[in-house]
Amino acid sequence: MSEPRSAPTVGQVVLGRRLQDLRERAGLTRDQAAKVLRVASATVRRMETAEVALKIPYVQALLRAYGIGEEENDAFVELAEEANKPGWWQRYHDVLPDWFSMYVSLEGAASLLRMYEPHFVPGLLQTEDYARSVMLSGAVGQSRPEDIERHVALRMERQSLLAKADAPRLWVVMDETVLRRTVGTPEAMRAQIDKLLEASEQTHITLQIAEFATGHHPGTYGPFVLFRFGMPELPDMVFSEYLTGAVYFDTRPEVASYLEVMDRMAAQAATARRTKDILRDFRKEL
Repeated sequence: MSEPRSAPTVGQVVLGRRLQDLRERAGLTRDQAAKVLRVASATVRRMETAEVALKIPYVQALLRAYGIGEEENDAFVELAEEANKPGWWQRYHDVLPDWFSMYVSLEGAASLLRMYEPHFVPGLLQTEDYARSVMLSGAVGQSRPEDIERHVALRMERQSLLAKADAPRLWVVMDETVLRRTVGTPEAMRAQIDKLLEASEQTHITLQIAEFATGHHPGTYGPFVLFRFGMPELPDMVFSEYLTGAVYFDTRPEVASYLEVMDRMAAQAATARRTKDILRDFRKEL
């Protein structure tokens, strides 16, 4: 059988989709592909959906069956070997749940991240003190000090994504509640507002506050993140978290609904320029 692991890397997701596309172009069913490997058809399905790592001998056999030439076969295998390497975040496997491993992988591969956050500053923009306070108040089942510090370290390391030369565009809509609910000490909140103001000056980061005065908006059901990728094999995806896990959506109707909600919220929220004024005014109140 192909090797299982906690959560797929984006590379495995992409190559799994490519394997499915190559199989369909060759006119083979999953059952027929499975006969090539002498395995159950479920094994082929799991490879195509990135539920298991890509076992190289299986990949090579399938590519030959799909009529792929030696040069392209070698290139695909090289990509598969790279995709099978553990992501940097797997160093935090002791505190990182499987459902969030996938999120960190998608986050690192996205060209655009659009977020709605009704409760807290998004993790990519949190200060260390703010992140620690969030973890201390909301940790369920992992409240040991060493676990909290591991979570904080992971969150801080994720932020290096925004400093890369090819950093993704980050577009965040936050409810005014994020500012009004104190997290940690007033000093920690002031430092957090300062970090948001610094982020708002970055050309690849857009911040908007959904003010109370503008009333109800369509995103009040809960936080979510919309990923867009530069790879044609990956469709837009949506991540929505709940207390003990998360769900991922990638069907066009579902993603289109979230995209419409995000667009409507962005149109209703304070502009990026107005948001800077809101942050500065709130900073004075602290």
